[in-house]
Amino acid sequence: MTDILTTLSRTIAARRAGDPATSYVARLNAGGVPLMARKLGEEAVETVVAALSGDADDLTGEAADLLFHLLVLLDARGVNLADVTAELQRREGQSGIAEKAARKP
Repeated sequence: MTDILTTLSRTIAARRAGDPATSYVARLNAGGVPLMARKLGEEAVETVVAALSGDADDLTGEAADLLFHLLVLLDARGVNLADVTAELQRREGQSGIAEKAARKP
């Protein structure tokens, strides 16, 4: 079964070269990576604000927006969602502190 992030990632790839007048994904792509990165940053801040507000519904919505914009940026930079999930699987069971310490400087 395909999960929603994989489905969404495929939809984003299919809409990348669409008409910016009718596709938000195409509009983001037309603006380039700087626009996508800025939107991701805005969504990250909104997610933090929602987390601090204590409203679970707001946090859920902002987290969905954050994931969407991350997938758009990954697609634009040619980073496959499967590669990201493989990296997460590689890290599974490892302490976050140990994993970070093992990274190359």
